[in-house]
Amino acid sequence: MRRARLLWLAALLGACFPAEAHQVNLATARVALTGDRTVTVELGLKGSDVDRLIGTKIYDARQDAVDPAAVEAARTAILAYLDGHLAVTGGGTACAPGAAAILPDGDGVVYRNSFACANTTGDILYRSTVLTEKDKGARQIVLIAQGRSEAQALLDSGNTTVTLSTAPPSLSSTMQRYLLAGIEHIFLGYDHVAFLVAVMLWARRLVPVIKIVTAFTIAHTMTLSLAALNVLVIPGRIVEPAIAASIVFVAVENFVSRDIDKRWRVAFLFGLIHGFGFAGALREIGLPPDAIVPALAAFNVGVEIGQIAIVAVMLPMLGLLDRLTSAGRTEPVRTAKLVYTVSAIISLLGGYWLLTRVFEA
Repeated sequence: MRRARLLWLAALLGACFPAEAHQVNLATARVALTGDRTVTVELGLKGSDVDRLIGTKIYDARQDAVDPAAVEAARTAILAYLDGHLAVTGGGTACAPGAAAILPDGDGVVYRNSFACANTTGDILYRSTVLTEKDKGARQIVLIAQGRSEAQALLDSGNTTVTLSTAPPSLSSTMQRYLLAGIEHIFLGYDHVAFLVAVMLWARRLVPVIKIVTAFTIAHTMTLSLAALNVLVIPGRIVEPAIAASIVFVAVENFVSRDIDKRWRVAFLFGLIHGFGFAGALREIGLPPDAIVPALAAFNVGVEIGQIAIVAVMLPMLGLLDRLTSAGRTEPVRTAKLVYTVSAIISLLGGYWLLTRVFEA
């Protein structure tokens, strides 16, 4: 989401759909607490999410941008929704809000407001059910700024409140969130799963699979790290179609080659591309300024845990199918019909993703 005015961007992958493997339901927020107990809030929402929540029509999918005039026309409705789903309290008493602003920002909108809590006592809480009340799979990541320190917290449908006046989340809890985010991304990233399945369909031994997984891991870890640290960034309009094309390639290759021993090379090459896709998801989440390396490492580990889990399920399943289709033979064999059928399905799915992403770019 292009929010140039936001000081920090963060979001957690909440839901993915087959037509667009990285579509997410997200909200991002920066909440700052000053010494005089004033809280400033900046919250960003994608324009399509605003339309879904409120019934407005501010987002133009063809332009991938919101219409500033439509945002202004819907300002009252947007503020009414946010006033009902966002609050700052001190000791259980609502802090006095200031004059709220709603601004168009690329493909989304930014809400800005301040809350005076000087006349309240007790812990200051930020509460938000923005988006999560509509979609149980949605997430909101909140950057908490207090002086020079910054921390972050995760909000979802079951956890809607952040305490601002106590200690920030620990390093271990931050790493746990990124670990879970990595696992969630690989499982809900249908294109990555399709690639792994296609590249392994002819595999019947463990060693070639280890080579494939290792090559894919090394490659996507390199590009994920470079992109997440803004050393080398490739636009999503290039990366996403390239990922879809890689799926089509490995699926079609199953019809002309059964040499699984050399497929680690293909896995490495396309792993570089998939790494940029992983980085796109991580950029939506954002890296905590005080724990960049641990958070990046935890996300990488989460991706690998999900990847290993997929392989651990797929290999025994393929072995079972080999035995079922090789009745009467002394040694099970992989039937071409099985591989060709699954490869055809994956190639059609990859082709569909390729077309939709090219025309949406």
